[in-house]
Amino acid sequence: MTLEGKRILVTGGTGSMGKTFVRRALSGELGTPKKVIVMSRDEAKQHYMRLDYLRMTSPTDEVIYKNFQNTLEFRIGDVRRYSDVCNSVKDADIVINAAALKQVPTCEYFPEQALLTNCQGAVNITRAIQEHSYSVETVLGVSTDKACHPVNVMGMTKAIQERIFISANIGSPKTRFICVRYGNVLASRGSVVPLFHDQISKGGPITLTSPDMTRFLLSLDQAVDTIFTALKHAKSGEIIVPIAPSANMKNLAQALIGTRPIKIQTIGTRPGEKMHEIMVSDEEAPRCRIIGSYYAIQPMLPELAGELTLTPVLNSEFSSGDNVLSLNETVALLQQNNLMVEQVQPTGTHEMLR
Repeated sequence: MTLEGKRILVTGGTGSMGKTFVRRALSGELGTPKKVIVMSRDEAKQHYMRLDYLRMTSPTDEVIYKNFQNTLEFRIGDVRRYSDVCNSVKDADIVINAAALKQVPTCEYFPEQALLTNCQGAVNITRAIQEHSYSVETVLGVSTDKACHPVNVMGMTKAIQERIFISANIGSPKTRFICVRYGNVLASRGSVVPLFHDQISKGGPITLTSPDMTRFLLSLDQAVDTIFTALKHAKSGEIIVPIAPSANMKNLAQALIGTRPIKIQTIGTRPGEKMHEIMVSDEEAPRCRIIGSYYAIQPMLPELAGELTLTPVLNSEFSSGDNVLSLNETVALLQQNNLMVEQVQPTGTHEMLR
């Protein structure tokens, strides 16, 4: 099986997707890994994640000193630092690079910081493997739909990260470098659904940048499904993209509001925002093959792509503005992922979110 007996390094493993990936990797659904290493620079998040797995209510010295004996291991480190990356990559069979600066406005105001994490971090991983000949089997970079025809710093740096990993297949042919690219993850930290939940709990208003804006939506488990599919099926240099549904932001807000007397306020687009996201561009469409419910974008570099003999599965770009869910379909998607807001009857003034 794909993860059986493997040593897996997850950079940024204390993030929303990282924690879901770790949980499912440890579940054994793709085989039982020998080791899962979570590398990040936030000791507090690591501390509470460690306690969650140990099912403990208070820390003890034993928790710390057994760290390297456990299947789930935590390491403080930063993908920006080459030495930190080398220390962790050398022990890995599979590397999942989930470390990122991903908030669009933050990256607009601090582009050099986005460059260091999203691009230099990827360079450090590929450089470590190439310079030291580490026996890493697969490196998977987690990207975003914003990397496709990017208009913001976050998307631009992620687009460069994709190219860094794809081109690394030439310099380190014994390692398979692949990527996944997906849209907004429902309920992930900093995403729109938790923001709407918070605004509803306070009685509104819900703030929309534009009522016509659309976004691809998928759950945390579907994001991990995309990674699992890539690990199982992607060829060197390919980008795996889920064929995900998209929703209108006004419908998303109305679905969460339900019958409550909460207003929707339009505040205008934030720095770097698109009206519609693109998961596969017009230029990439002819290079797509299909894997179940996923597109696999083949690399453009001739050393990796070879001669294309594909029957096109896409005739044009794959945009969130196409085939948008209706209001009822949006409600159903939120219900399916347990993201609807329930009222608590006794007080009438506050609402409990689940």
